Amino acid sequence: MPLFRVLVFLQLLLPLTAWAQQPAARPKTVSAPAILPKNTPAAAAGQPGGPPVVKGSRIELLPGTRELVGGVFNGVKIRKLLGNVSFRQDDAFLYCDSAYQYLERNEVEAFSNVRMVQNDTMTITGDHGFYDGDRRLARMTGNVVMRDPRMTLTTPTLDYDLTNKTATYNSGGHLTDPQNTLDSQQGFYDTNSKVFVFKKNVHLVTPDSELNNDTLRYNTITKIAYFNGPTRIKGKQGNLYAEVGNYNTITRVSDFQKNAKIDTKDYLLGGDKLVYDELKLYGLATGHVNLVSKKDNITLRGDVGRYWRGLGRTKLYGGRPVVRNITDKDTLYLAADTLLSVEARPALKKAVAQREVLYAWPKVQIFRGNLQGRCDSLTYDRQDSIIYLNRDPVLWQAKNQLTADSMELRQKRGKVDQMRLYANSFIVGQDTLLNFNQVKGRNMVAYFRDNRIARVDVLGNAESIYYALDNDTATTGMNKAVSANMVMRFAENKLKTISFLTNPDASFIPPHELKAPDQRLKGYTWRPTERPTRRTVLGKQFDDRPKPKAKPKAKPKPTKKTTKKKPTPAVKKPVKTPPKPGTPLAKPGTPAVKTSPPVKIPVRTGPK
Repeated sequence: MPLFRVLVFLQLLLPLTAWAQQPAARPKTVSAPAILPKNTPAAAAGQPGGPPVVKGSRIELLPGTRELVGGVFNGVKIRKLLGNVSFRQDDAFLYCDSAYQYLERNEVEAFSNVRMVQNDTMTITGDHGFYDGDRRLARMTGNVVMRDPRMTLTTPTLDYDLTNKTATYNSGGHLTDPQNTLDSQQGFYDTNSKVFVFKKNVHLVTPDSELNNDTLRYNTITKIAYFNGPTRIKGKQGNLYAEVGNYNTITRVSDFQKNAKIDTKDYLLGGDKLVYDELKLYGLATGHVNLVSKKDNITLRGDVGRYWRGLGRTKLYGGRPVVRNITDKDTLYLAADTLLSVEARPALKKAVAQREVLYAWPKVQIFRGNLQGRCDSLTYDRQDSIIYLNRDPVLWQAKNQLTADSMELRQKRGKVDQMRLYANSFIVGQDTLLNFNQVKGRNMVAYFRDNRIARVDVLGNAESIYYALDNDTATTGMNKAVSANMVMRFAENKLKTISFLTNPDASFIPPHELKAPDQRLKGYTWRPTERPTRRTVLGKQFDDRPKPKAKPKAKPKPTKKTTKKKPTPAVKKPVKTPPKPGTPLAKPGTPAVKTSPPVKIPVRTGPK
């Protein structure tokens, strides 16, 4: 995944050793001895409260200087050096056009074309330099350039410790190598711990990516880069954001934490923690995992997510993951114990093309406006907008319940277009008088209009029970019919007509002749308690309920001086007499309820 390769170039930083502090203007020619700035490391040595003076080897003036003038200036004993000046101390060399050599303090101030070399591997150049030979501390200012065989650093000011081989800059630095550039306000490198630290406005540009953050730390031994603070990486295949994380440039495993997100052209993946193995093309996300498919506006949420980029598969589980699909202001929610999303891929060579499919199992629940459902396993073909429900599927639409061995839910323009029921199809609907109208058959096809049932075709072994009502206030009888095929038409979610197409056999039973066995078709079940609600489907993944406000802490009441009170005499309570045996006990304050005889409801009988 190219966006994770943005830090590989940091392995090239192994030999780097430098960087700086405050810029200061200096003359390019020597006219008078300069007084040592008070804020330099050397000036602080020996001052009250400052570090103790450490004696180092003497700075040696090398032959070749064109002019040398000695003397005491402003009470300081120095030597003025002009033309082709060069110094040496142990493994370090200093070159410049002119310099002041402070003999009593073992210090050198260099001007114009200043160049410092250590071990023939590191070179620092600048307009002005100051070197403390006892402490082996150097400060370079003005167009500072530091080079080694692999990279170049430019900065206005650079501080370099030749003993510890640590470098610091605080006024902005620009680091380049043959392929990458890095800019930051501050930088530090410690050769003992082999750690680079870049701070404030860190901007890294590579051929594949661009990184911005506040703090970047890199260990040249473990080859691990650490991020602190908001970090943004822009890549050719996507962008990454995290607030804490690290990247191993050897194993190419990244570990991003705290509000981590990967934003690609088609997907947005987020979580509390993201771990990605670039070699295995495998990622693991944990804690508030959120996967958004942008092109079809589908969101998946769960506690744990696994991503196999080579296979184009994402699996979510833990915490009852949920799918949300928004179309035309109508939202479909789907929950299950496990969700598996498969990306669409074209056919390569002999391989079959991979369709965009979502699998859910087990204990699947569906909620959508006036449609709810449940089953054990589900397949959502996102390419054709077809949902397949398997193993004991149940769908509820308004006051209708649909069951079968398996079902298909077909969508068109974001709305339910058809329901297809296969084997042991059964529809139960409850009317206003709580009677159960029933239809069963081998297979059924339900057609929808504006997300409401408009027609149902029963194909094979059709049977029906339909109650006739008088103005929705009384039952006038029950129609019972058997036919090979049947067509039912609905309006406002109510059954209006039934057409028997082949070999019908129908009868009308008046209310007084109705018997319990005649009021139920074989296979009848009524399962209202299993009907999912919006809250049960959304669970904690889409919990949009407002959080209760914390109650303000009560202010402690001022303590009052306690005074001894006189004991109050005991009050005798009246003794209650127990109720007589057989008398029912009533709750205190409950009035007596008078019962009335049952009212008989007249029943009208219809014609036979």
